[in-house]
Amino acid sequence: MKKEHLEISKEVQEALQNGQPVVALESTIISHGMPYPKNVETALKVEQVVRDNGAIPATIAIIKGTLKVGISAEEIDYLGKQGTLVRKTSRRDIPFIIANKLDGATTVASTMILADLAGIRIFATGGIGGVHRGGALSMDISADLEELAKTNVAVVCAGVKSILDLELTMEYLETKGVPVVGFGTNELPAFYTRTSRLPVDYKVDDVKILAKALNAKWKLGLNGGMVIANPIPEAYSMDPEIINEAIDKALAHAEEQGIKGKHITPFLLAKVESITSGNSLFSNIQLVYNNAKLAAELAKECHYC
Repeated sequence: MKKEHLEISKEVQEALQNGQPVVALESTIISHGMPYPKNVETALKVEQVVRDNGAIPATIAIIKGTLKVGISAEEIDYLGKQGTLVRKTSRRDIPFIIANKLDGATTVASTMILADLAGIRIFATGGIGGVHRGGALSMDISADLEELAKTNVAVVCAGVKSILDLELTMEYLETKGVPVVGFGTNELPAFYTRTSRLPVDYKVDDVKILAKALNAKWKLGLNGGMVIANPIPEAYSMDPEIINEAIDKALAHAEEQGIKGKHITPFLLAKVESITSGNSLFSNIQLVYNNAKLAAELAKECHYC
């Protein structure tokens, strides 16, 4: 299917028309999340995890100005090789990426927008953005949070990226009326680790209940998404002291170098990876696989949402 600026792959379009479950996947993790070829290997494996659990993957990106919902293995490889030359694209960037026929790697916010345009309601990612540390003064707040407040897409993630201010992010989501659900946990997972000591709004242990809640929310016209916080598997969870020390060091480096805005998250993630000798990247990959599995299971229950 192709309409103004939007191209939905044949496989994804047929799945949507036939009522099959579909899971949206972002592309920033390909271009900005890790080096080549690990980024491509991971993206293809995430798609396979979705398939293995009974759903159709729809990796989303902008290629030469076209909004693509469901890209090919060749296009994933292209984005992986281009790396950070691909523009990290959020809501504000989309019109200019289209107008200039550029390549864009979709963030959580822009992936939600394109998924919604295509009629996809379930999205799997690593972790959402949020209020940055010091955000009370800098007002550095991810556009992901605003998108969650207004776009009808549920985001399965390992919580909020732990480089951020988790408490302020939770307060912001509460203000915007976005439910934060812990899947099998009463605590907000902290991306690399399973706990943060911050309570979630609801603990849910069954994907059927999640699907019913999403169906009720949207049938009632309560627009906006839902954060489904899925803890990283115990076997891959990092020691909180080690990862927090690495984050503190990475933040200090960012301040010294004056890194701010849209560049700070990829900078911090790369610096934490370096400080932890690659252990954080390994954990990051494993939590994405775990989220893809849960998202596929939810999509199977929620295809009527």
